[in-house]
Amino acid sequence: MIYITYNAMIAAITAAWILVRAALGISRKQASWKRELQLMLVYICLIVVARFTFFPFSKVDGQVQPLIFDAAKAFPFRINLLPFVYLMDYPKFSEAMLNLIGNTTMFIPIGVIWPIVYKKLNTHKKVIAAGIGFSLCIEILQLPFFDRVSDIDDLILNSLGFLTGYGLYLLAKALKNKLK
Repeated sequence: MIYITYNAMIAAITAAWILVRAALGISRKQASWKRELQLMLVYICLIVVARFTFFPFSKVDGQVQPLIFDAAKAFPFRINLLPFVYLMDYPKFSEAMLNLIGNTTMFIPIGVIWPIVYKKLNTHKKVIAAGIGFSLCIEILQLPFFDRVSDIDDLILNSLGFLTGYGLYLLAKALKNKLK
């Protein structure tokens, strides 16, 4: 069994982030602080999404519980491919609402930030593909962890959140252009 703590995952994401940013900074021989601050927002989004998509929501003794990989329990993969069948399948209504609202709202900032930071996301199709692709990657990465479920409902709700954020981005952009 392999235990992956939240702090270990944050350390790995942070180390990879720093290495990539440093390598790009060295290759370009310059750095834009404005650009780095924009990218820091992307980093923060990654950290928040990693917390809530890979680690159990509940804490024990105030600690985020680790992600557990157990090869003996990894197969068969836990996958729900039936949309909306298990969406409200929680012991308490409040837990179902937390799942519904949480899976949607955590992706709203990404829908706003990515089109600002990544100029190549310059068409609706590219932005939508990036958002759905990011959510799909998360669901695929959850497959080997027996205590996680790759769920079509999560993919749909995450994508809805991303699209909501993108809609807010487009609205803000339209208002900005109208005020000019």
